[in-house]
Amino acid sequence: MKVKKAFRFRIYPNKKQITFIHKTIGCSRFVYNYFTGKQKDHYWHTVNEMIQNGQLLQNNWKGEFFNKNKAIKAVRELKKIYPFLKEVDSIALQKAVENVNDSYTRYYKKQHKAPRFKSKKNSVQSYTTKHVNAITKEIGTQAGIFVKKHCD
Repeated sequence: MKVKKAFRFRIYPNKKQITFIHKTIGCSRFVYNYFTGKQKDHYWHTVNEMIQNGQLLQNNWKGEFFNKNKAIKAVRELKKIYPFLKEVDSIALQKAVENVNDSYTRYYKKQHKAPRFKSKKNSVQSYTTKHVNAITKEIGTQAGIFVKKHCD
């Protein structure tokens, strides 16, 4: 039997790192909400038009599936429109698109309810990234974020 091992860490970032983390969380939430809204707008516009034309009797159509690859490419275009997205980690923005894709995939398979927008007022704010060295380089510290192992 394999034993799974997990560690919980408490980080102690400095002021620059805190602002960078908050910017990244905000931009990830912005990208998630942008693509969630874009999919919802497309869905409701198409369904309402079909109901008015008499092509649908009721609203049971799910729209076209969310295309993750097109959305990740669209993040580049978003960076041109919204320059504040260039300041944060690009992998975190791509992961936000992957989260939207995962939520719509589960919704279309009827495993979950429809995706909702992320709120700034939620007490749990997080983002996912893989490339930690680039984050510490962008922040400008050589030591990185100090991490203390937290044991329960």
